[in-house]
Amino acid sequence: MKNAVKIPVAGNAAWPSRVKFGDLLLHKSEPTVLSPLSHQEDDEDDSSSQHSNASAASSPRYSDANRASTSGCDASPTPPMMSPWIQSSPYVKSPWIKLSPGIQPYGRSENGLIGSLLREEGHVYSLAASGGMLYTGSDSKNIRVWKSLKDAGGFKSSSGLVKAIVISSHKIFTGHQDGKIRIWRVSDKSSSGYKRIGTLPTLKEYLKSSMNPKSYVQVRRHRKVPRVKHFDAVSCLSLNREAGLLYSGSWDKTIKVWRLSDSKCLESFDAHDDAINSVTVGFDGLVFSGSADGTVKVWRRELHGRNTRHFYLKTMLHQENAVTSLVVNCVSAAVYSGSSDGLVNFWECEKHLRYGGVLRGHKLAVLCLATAGKLVLSGSADKSVCVWKREDGGFHLCLAVLTGHHGPVKCLAVEQDQDLSEEGDDHDDDEKSWIVYSGSLDKSVKVWRVSENYSSTA
Repeated sequence: MKNAVKIPVAGNAAWPSRVKFGDLLLHKSEPTVLSPLSHQEDDEDDSSSQHSNASAASSPRYSDANRASTSGCDASPTPPMMSPWIQSSPYVKSPWIKLSPGIQPYGRSENGLIGSLLREEGHVYSLAASGGMLYTGSDSKNIRVWKSLKDAGGFKSSSGLVKAIVISSHKIFTGHQDGKIRIWRVSDKSSSGYKRIGTLPTLKEYLKSSMNPKSYVQVRRHRKVPRVKHFDAVSCLSLNREAGLLYSGSWDKTIKVWRLSDSKCLESFDAHDDAINSVTVGFDGLVFSGSADGTVKVWRRELHGRNTRHFYLKTMLHQENAVTSLVVNCVSAAVYSGSSDGLVNFWECEKHLRYGGVLRGHKLAVLCLATAGKLVLSGSADKSVCVWKREDGGFHLCLAVLTGHHGPVKCLAVEQDQDLSEEGDDHDDDEKSWIVYSGSLDKSVKVWRVSENYSSTA
């Protein structure tokens, strides 16, 4: 059941039982066409698929922004910018094979593949990057930690595939297939360098809730569980650092709100009619959630006495295809939604949220989204990552298509390129460079450098 996701079926009033993701991967979108904001009025996660094992990573295909046009991401690509030779090390004892960084003949500031990490078994389901550290989650229950593509330790849970990772200061939160959220921190006393310091809900809160009959909710015909615990997979996590809150979304159709200071569950509410695939904190006290029921919903956080409460605001999207991923760019006040039909819908907020259009860059399901500065990145079951740049007026230009994975791209993480940041203030905002991590069901993580002012060096 772990390699399944719920998707709706057109023309059927009832939602079907969870099906294998292979059916989702075969669901193709319309021909690839980039649609600008002004011309769009349409309303338009876990995965398992047939894929080949990765041996050596292939050279990336990087599209030239000068050749990209409103015809979309299928514009003819430029010749490969670089062909890094990748060699595995025979001295690695971890289940990961570390691949040496790619050769960069044009200098460290150029766009392209930096290096790769390949796992001997299992798939990469979750990523998080912070402070130059990369955290990878897989179906082996391990969370590995990397720095500069070198093994920097890790930790292992007792059970539950790692479906989501978020980082808050010195704490690491991981969401698992078994419905639990585990909390970790760096520890000098642990041989692995990390120690588990708790679980959500805490044992004390769970026992207290279990003794109160009013705290139970019915989840199946003959089964009730305490409201504070997810009874199905935790599919997504999102942090509101300013408010000190953690949000968790689950296949049990609920969203739970946790207070970081004492790990208390402040709220639990039924959010959707089917599995929740994504929840993300937005701007102006808003929270967005996406589900296999094909909807994107907006919730508003408000003070309710001494506590925080969330109220349903509106449904931004209602479609037949499952919503698989969400991301918010708080700087530009834009919301992006990926779907099983390969489309990325987006909304922008000036005085209120309005539908902006759709990005068409993939032939199969969009499985993950990320934003960085003016960039939007979408990873897909078609094994590629599209890099979009938001221009003035809401237009989006497809800068590049990153290829090289041999399986669906399941997760993305981005952080600013520290090498360029340390060079000083010589680079303006249009020349920001980002390090992009892409995790795939081909058992690999690829590391890319992407700039907002992309130009071909070929």
